Amino acid sequence: MELLHLVFRHYRWPFMGAIALSLLSAGLGVAVIAFINQRLIEVGSLAALPQFLGLLAVLLAVTLGTQLALTLLGHHFVFDLRSRLVKRILDTDIERLEQLGNSTLLASLSSDVRNITIGFVRLPELIQGVVLTLASVAYLAWLSPQMVVITVLWIAFTMGVGWWLVSKVYRHFHLVRESEDRLYKDYQSAIEGRKELALNRDRARHFFDERYTLNARDYRYHIIRADTYHLSANNWSNIMMLGAIGVVFFLSNGLGWANTTVASTFALTLLFLRTPLIQAVGAWPTLISAQVAFDKLSSLELAEYQPSFAVDDTLTDWQRIELEAVTYHYPATAQGEGFQVGPLNMTLERGEQVFLIGGNGSGKSTLARLLSGLYRPQSGAIKVDGQVLNADQWEAFRARFASVFTDFHQFDQTMGPEGQPADPQVVDTWLERLQMQHKLQWEGDRVINTQLSQGQRKRLALLLAIAEKRDILLLDEWAADQDPQFRRLFYRELLPHLKAMGKTVFAISHDDSYFVHADRLLEMAKGQLSELKGEQRARASEDAVAQINS
Repeated sequence: MELLHLVFRHYRWPFMGAIALSLLSAGLGVAVIAFINQRLIEVGSLAALPQFLGLLAVLLAVTLGTQLALTLLGHHFVFDLRSRLVKRILDTDIERLEQLGNSTLLASLSSDVRNITIGFVRLPELIQGVVLTLASVAYLAWLSPQMVVITVLWIAFTMGVGWWLVSKVYRHFHLVRESEDRLYKDYQSAIEGRKELALNRDRARHFFDERYTLNARDYRYHIIRADTYHLSANNWSNIMMLGAIGVVFFLSNGLGWANTTVASTFALTLLFLRTPLIQAVGAWPTLISAQVAFDKLSSLELAEYQPSFAVDDTLTDWQRIELEAVTYHYPATAQGEGFQVGPLNMTLERGEQVFLIGGNGSGKSTLARLLSGLYRPQSGAIKVDGQVLNADQWEAFRARFASVFTDFHQFDQTMGPEGQPADPQVVDTWLERLQMQHKLQWEGDRVINTQLSQGQRKRLALLLAIAEKRDILLLDEWAADQDPQFRRLFYRELLPHLKAMGKTVFAISHDDSYFVHADRLLEMAKGQLSELKGEQRARASEDAVAQINS
């Protein structure tokens, strides 16, 4: 399995040590059987009892040590896997994350990692079952080669049917995992759409009956089939191992292939192997499920793992950013061709305050993502001071921006440049300017009461963005959720404060009454960008809605 190969690659020597312990445990298990055969069955000496108890104690200690070593190894691997997965998500371009969707990523972080964890918890049972079986067969072959051939064929047939049943488990586990993705989307809809579903019970019924229930039934169908085949495999192995004991005594007493002592040793060994073999068969589906989960993680096509967060910031002294013939084309859907933005040509000078207007679906947010480096141009180029950005400068370019998007996530901790504590004077000054000094409760540099109104949440997000001391503030409809009084304060007082600080502001806005405060006014329409000047700008400032619809 690829998953086990990965464990071996990252934990070679601990893994080899655990395997060595497994071999030692198997050898001790066979030694206990041999001791019973030679000292207790054949001789029956009372003096052998202390030695037997001592041997059992050593076997218990080594077996427990083996299981703990393999379990610890598995949990360390899962910890690293989860950490690497989160880091890869942090390093992956937002375009790829948006293609995957939140539900897929959450399913991978929870369900897939959980299945891998369970698989490794059961890994000791599989390894010990296989090792014990091989060691025991070798010992039985030494006692009676004839009988061991029949016994091995019987066990091989038993395991062959067991693997066939397990292959069915694999197929249904794969379909269960696909069903889980759909269920996570349903969970997300139920939670995020709770207000709409509470108001419209017809929509709630349709969602429950025709989406959730169908997906839940599909999940139930495949998990029942997987469990059915799994239980069948366990019961088959259990009963067939009992059958093997009967075959052994038939070969011994009926055909005279061995004496009663050898037959008893065979029966004892098979009884000893019965539990490890059943556990191995039971553990195999969990490892299959872990492999399915690992394959699912691989299919995400996230960025390669890089341990560092360091940014080689070479663009701190920038003066001019240019978008030159930049285009971005969304993938086609079942409804038709994807929307295209561009070619876009624009400049942004350091210290400017630029406003962008445009109708819904005109490409404003796409332009903002391209400008900030969240999206990479599919053609054209982004230049800084006349030089085209190369791949090594992309993180440094993004480091110029702090943002408050319309779908922003509310963080609760202030942070200054390079992850250092925020400047207390800046925080206090802007708390007062944003009229939030009496609204927030602090614990060190962390806000502990984030249950705020949308307008207050945006003010907190702006405070955090300013505290980062980035060169450019990208604000997407920031003032839309503010009351008229504070909206006026934002345009007439806060923006001048930002300009005095040397901040470059790129704001998406429809507040036509305040366009006069912009150094330049841009408009997006049907994916194309233009700058409004003179009469056009005056007309837009009088009525932005009319300008957008014209």
